[in-house]
Amino acid sequence: MLAHFDYMSFMAEFGRQITDVTEFQTRLAAFSQVHNLINDHNATGASWVAGHNQFSDWTHAEYKAMLGYVADESVVEEPVWFEETNSSPIDWRALGAINTIQDQAQCGSCWAFSATFAFEAAHHNATGTLEKFSEQQLVSCAGARYGNFGCNGGMQNRAYNYLKKHEAISQVDYPYTSMTGTTGDCESSGKATTGVKVLTSVQITKNNVDQMKAGLAKSALAVSIEADQPVFQAYKSGVFDSEECGTSIDHAVGVVGWGVDSDSGSEYWILRNSWGSVWGDAGYMKVKIVEGKGICGVQTGPLYPTAN
Repeated sequence: MLAHFDYMSFMAEFGRQITDVTEFQTRLAAFSQVHNLINDHNATGASWVAGHNQFSDWTHAEYKAMLGYVADESVVEEPVWFEETNSSPIDWRALGAINTIQDQAQCGSCWAFSATFAFEAAHHNATGTLEKFSEQQLVSCAGARYGNFGCNGGMQNRAYNYLKKHEAISQVDYPYTSMTGTTGDCESSGKATTGVKVLTSVQITKNNVDQMKAGLAKSALAVSIEADQPVFQAYKSGVFDSEECGTSIDHAVGVVGWGVDSDSGSEYWILRNSWGSVWGDAGYMKVKIVEGKGICGVQTGPLYPTAN
């Protein structure tokens, strides 16, 4: 009964309007599972805090539909080996290279948002100017010919293959319209372009903390993770260290830097999601740095583009 009252408060906070009894029961059941997970987890005194967000009453199928990373083992990029130094923490947000958090909504376009944010950072690093490019251009135009499937998934590298051949369009001129899960036809023809393209795509040695730090010293990174587990969905704040997250990659995100937790001394990646600022810590997540594939598989395939 307590979960019922909590759900009514949740509905008011997130503007849910449900008139169908069956749907209400389905949503309440989903919410109750997340609610119990949050309470049980937060009682453990772990290094991270769980909390409700816009997904708390979604079904697992609805949630999974947002996870649009489509892996392709046949795509093998030769990694660049960086000279490793005693690197210091870095945060590309503080350096003016990162735009505000975006929201892919109910479209499996995470690959386009991951690719675009790192592309914007690369352009900033080349010119000193931070522009906002169009994710919709990639969702609707960098499609099957490039191995992507719009709202049904794609890969950052394939987005960069498109941007090597086509100049980016600004978000203002080509705004995001796939919020409800519809890819949409390509409408780039006739729109003003920015003149900015991807020059190269730099693959970082996977499963290597020092190489990922060295890559981050060059630019913000596009990365991929597993995000289908409840612990990831319910993250709110703190240094996330749960191995329950898994390493079966299904979601594309970004890493904008790394830091050191003042309380525990743990090092963490600063992960950037594309689920709006309500999810996580204002759209971000601190992921504890561990060797190997990393928490949620964050170290399994980092890369960044270069741009003019």
